[in-house]
Amino acid sequence: MLSAVRAARHPLRNFKTICNSAVDKGYQQANVVILPKHLANDFEAFCHSNPAPLPLLYRSQSGETSCPPLARNADIRLHTHTRTDISQYCVYEEGRLVKTVSSLEEYGSQQRTEQQALHHDFWSDMVCFYLGCSFGFEGVLKKAGIPVRNVEQGRNISMYRTAVSCVPAAAFSCPLVVTMRPVPVDMLNAAVEVTHLNPLAHGAPVHIGDPALLGIQDLSKPDYGEQVELQPGDVTVFWACGVTAIEAIHSSKPSLAFSHSPGCMFLTDVPDSSSVSMTRFLDSLDSPYNKPNPELVPLCFQISHNPPFYSLVSQAAVERIRLLEMIIGDDPGERGIKALFVQDELLRSCLALSHSSSVAITTGFPTHYMHSPPDETDGPPGAIAMATILLSLGKQVTLLTDKRALEMNRAIIDEAVRTGVLKTAIPVVTFEDSGPDSALDFLCHHGDPSKPRYDHLVAIERSGRAGDGNYYNMRAINIKHLVDPIDDLFIAAKNIPGITTTGIGDGGNELGMGKLKEKVKKLMPKGDLIACDVPADFAITAGVSNWGGYAVACGLFLLHTCPSHQRYLKSGLGLERVTPQELLQDWTANLPSVDKEESCLSTLVRFGIRSGKTANLAMEVDGLTFHPTHSDIITRLLEVTHGSNMLKP
Repeated sequence: MLSAVRAARHPLRNFKTICNSAVDKGYQQANVVILPKHLANDFEAFCHSNPAPLPLLYRSQSGETSCPPLARNADIRLHTHTRTDISQYCVYEEGRLVKTVSSLEEYGSQQRTEQQALHHDFWSDMVCFYLGCSFGFEGVLKKAGIPVRNVEQGRNISMYRTAVSCVPAAAFSCPLVVTMRPVPVDMLNAAVEVTHLNPLAHGAPVHIGDPALLGIQDLSKPDYGEQVELQPGDVTVFWACGVTAIEAIHSSKPSLAFSHSPGCMFLTDVPDSSSVSMTRFLDSLDSPYNKPNPELVPLCFQISHNPPFYSLVSQAAVERIRLLEMIIGDDPGERGIKALFVQDELLRSCLALSHSSSVAITTGFPTHYMHSPPDETDGPPGAIAMATILLSLGKQVTLLTDKRALEMNRAIIDEAVRTGVLKTAIPVVTFEDSGPDSALDFLCHHGDPSKPRYDHLVAIERSGRAGDGNYYNMRAINIKHLVDPIDDLFIAAKNIPGITTTGIGDGGNELGMGKLKEKVKKLMPKGDLIACDVPADFAITAGVSNWGGYAVACGLFLLHTCPSHQRYLKSGLGLERVTPQELLQDWTANLPSVDKEESCLSTLVRFGIRSGKTANLAMEVDGLTFHPTHSDIITRLLEVTHGSNMLKP
């Protein structure tokens, strides 16, 4: 078999032949970079810091022209034969592409011209790097029944320079380059799975959806390769690309360097990921990033329609977040909330929040209109729990409240910081309707929809506007006079690209539950009147809304400890390996706990805030005492969260 592959190398003269050979024969291909040896250690470090675009298959010694682990008899520098292991090379001087050649024979030839004498010690001073290539998984895609559009269209793959910066290493600093393959929407999970299992060919995608999110403005103008046409129902899927190495050559400006010409790859003797030989080869590599873990096969979930965007998360994390979703669905108050349940709303919300950078959280349900303050104990604890985990993830967090409750909520936040429930204070702001552009001005810098101030809005146990424009508690009493029009922000966000929204509720009359209003009207008491009419992108239902906030915090922790999601979040760049024990030790303080939530509830009671169902000024929420009901739910959520094994080597 190997001799047949070696024999097949010499006729490979152009991209289309190589690409078709990869699909038909099922062998890995490699990007090749040849650099001066004084840059070799830095480039190797650059590869290890950016494993998705630069999966290092082999680094030669100085002057070594073979690569035994990849191709037994291949020689990038044959003294007596034309170098045809690669059909076309690029030649760089001072980081600039000066020409392409079909052979490197002139470099190192015994018959040098005077001009070529400059390169007398060329080979002994050079180091060759062989890097994984996405052409290596095209055969696997085809076997899985996934169309390979570039091969169907007889074109070189589309390659794009992105606005995402690689992790620098000494002289090497450059943007990430990606390939784009159109994939039918119903085959996304299959494409993700088969490529995840082939880490030498860049592994799973690093971006699925709107190319503008990567800084790619025009798909018809690839920076390398040719345009590949999308077919109806296709989604743009982007994989990290080894042509990133060429960008690295441009940035480091070596006096002389070489690479393969994009699309003209080095064909190895290593079979693709479908073979036992491939598994053995993976085991021979030192890098942990090159060893796929079947337990971490990602699943694909759409988390935004405007713009279209998908995220990845491992099956292991999905199962645990679904357990969280089941726990918060308990209904000890017998409200019938399970009738409103929609699976994976918690998961999708957590994924969207994980990708966010600035989150506004709103809460406040003045159900006790006869008391002062009229607010209830459900909502603020869950809001603070979400704020804590979001802050620890480096997000900006703002609390949005009614003007009448501004000072009280600022005092509650200060007390949460003082008691250690919240690590640092967050801004507490209000929104008022002062004109037709009020919502746009609030959500976006200078009212510019292309510059959103927040990329995610979360409403937890927040009074929601009903179809008649009023706001009702569960007894169908209109409390509109106590509620500011924060609903307008959720309505405006629908038309602002890049802002997603979440609603968390336990009765159907909360902001965001408009997504479920038909169910609320049909299945909830007095639903025809009280149902919120304003939808959120994600509607999380829980027996008590606070529990939804706790579950979001735990779900974000699970995503933070999920290697598959973190790889996607970071575009395969700058990955660090940490143990579950280290993560749990560092992050436990950021999760809800029985002690913290009891302290938070105690603070609310001291401020005169009452239980929602009974109006008791006591340690209860929605008529359920903190012990044992709420403390038990928190304990169960933490057991699922702390039971994560997703980072096990």
